[in-house]
Amino acid sequence: MDITYWGLFLSAALMINLTPGPDMLYLMAKSASGGRREGLAAGAGLWCGAMGHVLAAALGLSAIVMASATAFTAVKLAGALYLFYLGVQALRHAGEQFRPPETIARPTGPWRAFRQGVLVDLLNPKTALFFMAFLPQFVRPEAGPVPLQLLLLGMLTIAVAIPIELGIVLGAARLTGWLRRRERLAQWLDRLMGTVFIALGARLLAVTR
Repeated sequence: MDITYWGLFLSAALMINLTPGPDMLYLMAKSASGGRREGLAAGAGLWCGAMGHVLAAALGLSAIVMASATAFTAVKLAGALYLFYLGVQALRHAGEQFRPPETIARPTGPWRAFRQGVLVDLLNPKTALFFMAFLPQFVRPEAGPVPLQLLLLGMLTIAVAIPIELGIVLGAARLTGWLRRRERLAQWLDRLMGTVFIALGARLLAVTR
């Protein structure tokens, strides 16, 4: 056990998980609109999506995506299109997701939030790039099989994210009732989130290998 090694790794993982991105914005939006249950489901989806990237990094699949222009572009386009989709939906149904679930005609609920969370994280090539660039820096050849080390380090990175994102869920969920009583504000908040999702999608399109 090297205290310096683990201190550096955990500090870096903490700072990275505190950096805002599409996943954090999505988590805040779902928690504020759907309450604690949808927020927790969205968080679980994000963690599962991140675990998919960790497994890919451990098996070398992320390296293939990063090395192949076609594969990278396909993942990038899929991620950007999905962010565009979320943004357009937020603009089209501005304020609707802040209403009580039983009054909303279109599908909603924890299971939908979970699926969306998985896709938001899984279709982001920047997450794959992060794990491929970050985790290998902490691999020690003498410490055992590299894939197992990458898997352990990736799982620890996700474990560091969980309490941070739980705090976001609980904090944003407190706003649910307050926003449901302020329909006009909820509409503008949805429009803002929709615009930001579209901007994030456009930014993702600009990412290069």
